[in-house]
Amino acid sequence: MASPTSSITSISKGLPILSQSTVNPHAPLGKWLLTTSSLVFGMVHIGGVTRLTKSGLSMTDWKPLGSRPPITLDEWTVEFERYKQYPEWQQRQNMTLDEFKYI
Repeated sequence: MASPTSSITSISKGLPILSQSTVNPHAPLGKWLLTTSSLVFGMVHIGGVTRLTKSGLSMTDWKPLGSRPPITLDEWTVEFERYKQYPEWQQRQNMTLDEFKYI
């Protein structure tokens, strides 16, 4: 019969692979590469979705901290007239106000 001390000793040692503190010297580089590539993938994905839905064409005034979108018909009309001054309007001159609201 095994003594209680020997069974405690064998349990406290655990598996050798889990108890050893091996440090991979390439781990920080791998994490940095994974993080950076994930961010680039995310930017390309968001840019592609924006391009395919043509959502980026309606920005007539850039405010980095954000702004309130047009709510009333008069505000939408002012934004639509401002949009007509940009080169994108040359490509989409048959756009209506409702289509402008969508983008």
